[in-house]
Amino acid sequence: MKTLLIAAAAFITPFISTLANAGDDALLGEARNVATTLPPKLLASLQEEIKKSGLEGAIPVCKDMAPKMAGEISKQTGWKIKRVSLKVRNDARAIPDEWEKSALEDFDKRAAAGESPAQMEKGEKVGSEYRYVKALPVQQLCLNCHGPADQLSPAVKSVLGQHYPNDHATGYSVGQIRGAISVRKPL
Repeated sequence: MKTLLIAAAAFITPFISTLANAGDDALLGEARNVATTLPPKLLASLQEEIKKSGLEGAIPVCKDMAPKMAGEISKQTGWKIKRVSLKVRNDARAIPDEWEKSALEDFDKRAAAGESPAQMEKGEKVGSEYRYVKALPVQQLCLNCHGPADQLSPAVKSVLGQHYPNDHATGYSVGQIRGAISVRKPL
């Protein structure tokens, strides 16, 4: 009887493991879809506002509209979504927790070793949640507000100073990791 139970367990265990991994794969796919929803919407709004109001006039898009867009996505999907960074501009919203900080530090190490930031992501069950982060690489447009401080226009510097007196989010170059989109959902 004992031998039969051991044989049954050996036969059933791979199927249980496969089912568990399928659940993780489904959560990863769902998280990935949610995380990739915000950046193109934000970019389109940013480009539209730059055309209307110039670079300095577009700063509120990232400050005010991005959190509203994230809130809408959260309501639609059930996933909490936000942007986080190791070099924080908005210290009221973008400070990473320990899990996010660890992922961002790992992304930086991987980028330094030559891996493309555009492909970097991490997803896993953490406690009673599924957590996911996707790296946000700096694009050329981003440099207008996140590039080397001595290369920012006086108008942009002035508006950034008004909105973000404790700004640490400058000095980037194209391709560096600006931060990440972070999503989480209770299981």
